[in-house]
Amino acid sequence: MKALVTGGAGFIGSNLVDALLARGDEVTVLDDLSTGRRENLDGALAAGARLAEADVRDAEAVTAIAAEVKPDVVFHLAAQIDVRKSVEDPAFDAAVNVGGTANVLEAAREAGARRFVFVSTGGAIYGEGEGKALPLDEGAAAEPLSPYGQSKFAAEGYLGLYERLYGLSTVALRLGNVYGPRQDPLGEAGVIAIFCGKLRAGERPIVFGDGKQTRDYIYVGDVVAAALAAAESRASGPINVGTGVETDVLELARALAELEDAASFEPEFAPARAGEVLRISIDPGRAKRELGWEAKVGLSEGLRLTLDSI
Repeated sequence: MKALVTGGAGFIGSNLVDALLARGDEVTVLDDLSTGRRENLDGALAAGARLAEADVRDAEAVTAIAAEVKPDVVFHLAAQIDVRKSVEDPAFDAAVNVGGTANVLEAAREAGARRFVFVSTGGAIYGEGEGKALPLDEGAAAEPLSPYGQSKFAAEGYLGLYERLYGLSTVALRLGNVYGPRQDPLGEAGVIAIFCGKLRAGERPIVFGDGKQTRDYIYVGDVVAAALAAAESRASGPINVGTGVETDVLELARALAELEDAASFEPEFAPARAGEVLRISIDPGRAKRELGWEAKVGLSEGLRLTLDSI
């Protein structure tokens, strides 16, 4: 299979690239390296992957790359993922996440791709889970609390549009809070990368607010497995990729301290951050039913794999 992976030099993207190469696929990465790291692709490039440096906002460049590759499947992960930056500059966020997605969709259509897998977000689209029956399924209201969540939701609408207008087979994976090797601390799940770094440095973790805010943490290897399953399926629309389990920040700190028997890894508390989601978890039932997928890596195992990668 020929695969085009946008954002393939990033945390999730580079792990996906490695998995595609491991099963013998021909892989081209499209990345502008603004947040992705070339070193994430060292092994992949040595194994035969190709890197095309381009910005997804550049429609001409994206179209030219797709036309050359003629991918069977496009995995679209390139995005502006920093929630705080999206609040500071919502127009830039939309230009990358909405305009960029439209460019990649059009390029995929023109190149004759058979399948388009979009990596979206669960927590940021659903918004605050406090007061709702968690975990939330795909039928829950979309109530983003940030321009980032809104831009991802708008991009999902373009997937549906391309199915209706052109018959392009698309699917949107609404991810929980992804963590694992190569994790970027910019994302919502970046707390795990930050905490692992603090633990390795012998420092204490900083917890904002009371530490009771919860997320649905999902290991990157499980996310990659979901993306591969989605590429081979005919499912469309949004599909949650998570565990359905809430874990709060204090639990994360305790779990990491136990892994290293680090009694001194006690949180330092800082003021709560305005606008932060208090609770969220997402129901992965549809992924199990329609993709045959479910999370395999538990939090303790995933934290150990992440810590060992630093």
